[in-house]
Amino acid sequence: MTLPLQSTHIVTLHDQHLLDPDWPQASPTDEAPSSSTPSIVDWVLTNHRFNSLLWREEDLARRTTVTDAEIAANKRAIDRFNQARNDATEHIDEILLVELGLVDQASARSDNPRSQAAQEARQNSETAGSMIDRLSILALKIHAMHAQLRRTDIDDHHRIQCESRLTRLLEQRSDLGRCFDRLLQECRQGTAYFSIYRQFKMYNDPRFNPELVRELKTNSLKRP
Repeated sequence: MTLPLQSTHIVTLHDQHLLDPDWPQASPTDEAPSSSTPSIVDWVLTNHRFNSLLWREEDLARRTTVTDAEIAANKRAIDRFNQARNDATEHIDEILLVELGLVDQASARSDNPRSQAAQEARQNSETAGSMIDRLSILALKIHAMHAQLRRTDIDDHHRIQCESRLTRLLEQRSDLGRCFDRLLQECRQGTAYFSIYRQFKMYNDPRFNPELVRELKTNSLKRP
């Protein structure tokens, strides 16, 4: 692995990028890393980038003094970023499953890559990639709570509440990090495994979303 994949390294990677005032790119065009052979680090950062963009759009979508068209644009961006974030999570899992020896390269991209684990190994219901995704979201929450504490227009009650929540968020991230490290260690030892369960998000797919199917049929009937 390019990165010694431990929670401390992932947390540092997440936090360092959130401290960059230019992170993430304001107008993303690529939903995958630019490298022709992206590493797991590339996908971890892609996941984090789209979580960061998603966070920004979620804030914008809750504005009350802008036009409906602007909110609709925010909602469409949220759908796109959420799909890209999920896709990056699955790519992380694919790479990890191969490098941990749980699936072979050929089956990693299939709809149902089944782990080649020992019969007595326990199955973890959550994938390592989804845990990295959660670490990214916790990094965003922690970053946002730090920003609240830097505000000069808040009262003591708000400050105390933010300090309490920040402490709890840091605790949550520490706990999740330990669980992530333990899962990877147990996978390497052959005592645990996880499988990818494809999300098959249907609302973004015009073949499966019933409303988009209906629109397509209606539009085809209107054509001369």
